[in-house]
Amino acid sequence: MPSLQTSLPPELANNVVRLYRECLRRAKFIGKQQHNTELVVGMVRQQFKKHMNETDPEKIQKLKDDAARGLINHMLFESAKLTGGKVSQRS
Repeated sequence: MPSLQTSLPPELANNVVRLYRECLRRAKFIGKQQHNTELVVGMVRQQFKKHMNETDPEKIQKLKDDAARGLINHMLFESAKLTGGKVSQRS
C-alpha cells in the first residue's frame, strides 16, 4: 500500500518532529473550537510518547501514515466547511 505521506509536504512527512508539531497545532485548533484543548492535545502527546521508542521501520511508517491521515482528514474537513461543501461521514 502506498504511503499517505505523499499528500503532505516532504519536509513534514519525512520528519517525525515536524509531524508531531503539526499534529499538536491541529489539536490546539480543534480543542479551541470544542473547548477541550487540554484533552485533545493530551491525546496527541500520549500517542506520540507511547510509540517514541519504536524501532521497527515498517511500524514507524504505519504510525507516520496514521498521523498523516489524521492531518489530511482534518484539512479536508476544514476546507469543506469553508467552501460550503458536504462533508461525508464514513463508518
